[in-house]
Amino acid sequence: MGELKQHQSSMTIAEQVENLKSIGLIVEDEQYAKQILNDISYFRLIKAYSLNLKPKNGKYKDKVTFEQIVELYMFNAKFRQIIFPEIEKVEIYVRCRIANYFAEQYGVLGYLETENFVNQEYHRAFLADIEEEIRRNSKAPFVKNFRDNYEGGNLPIYALVEVFSFGTLSKFYKNMKNSDKKIVARSFDVGYTYFESWLESISYVRNICAHYGRIYNAKLSKTPILYKEYSQAGVGNNRIFGVLLCLKHLLKNDSHWNLFVEEIGLLFEKYESVDIKTMGYPENWKELLETKNE
Repeated sequence: MGELKQHQSSMTIAEQVENLKSIGLIVEDEQYAKQILNDISYFRLIKAYSLNLKPKNGKYKDKVTFEQIVELYMFNAKFRQIIFPEIEKVEIYVRCRIANYFAEQYGVLGYLETENFVNQEYHRAFLADIEEEIRRNSKAPFVKNFRDNYEGGNLPIYALVEVFSFGTLSKFYKNMKNSDKKIVARSFDVGYTYFESWLESISYVRNICAHYGRIYNAKLSKTPILYKEYSQAGVGNNRIFGVLLCLKHLLKNDSHWNLFVEEIGLLFEKYESVDIKTMGYPENWKELLETKNE
């Protein structure tokens, strides 16, 4: 291991502005820049949204402005806000369909039985996870009702899924038997191997959105398996556009989907500094993303 770096000394907001100017960023209105940096941290704003605008530890490219970086930040915030409701729909639909199927197949407490799953170790970890989820939600009226008034105090699966995080939901599905996965995935007209990877990736993006993270120009560490029609067309799976294609198939019967696609287009028009290629968008993105009326 090489020599470890020393942490940089803290800078006042005025010093932050001067530092940006010294590395080539155009700051036309210093007072505006100071106001922004008083509300949005240097690390969250400058470090994240300077990617592709300057080489690492180098100076900014010609004509890059502070306002341009703020515009990318604002685009990301708006983009994140319109994606989240679409993910929420998928999350609710999947909770419902998994709970309905599992209860019918194994009973409302069938999730407690190891033999109903593939991997025993994962199942033990799952039971520990749900105990923590239930503890965090212990004051919710429906949780108190089942804990206080039902034999054993266990929540039935149709109630339990409501305290699952999306990550826990994804892990639950991943540990189901393949025969069970197929039936749930078939209700979305998707193969179960695709569906499993989509849930994991969508859950990852959901967490980015929930924690005000960066989707713009971000490489995703949890990537979905894409249909060949997309991969053969040159669409990658490690950017947000690939995940949106998965959402499209899961929400193909949602009449709002094409309005969502229109909203994305309007954002691109409003924020001219946005480079859609950094998010995996091809030139014909709208054609690929819109659902066709049958």
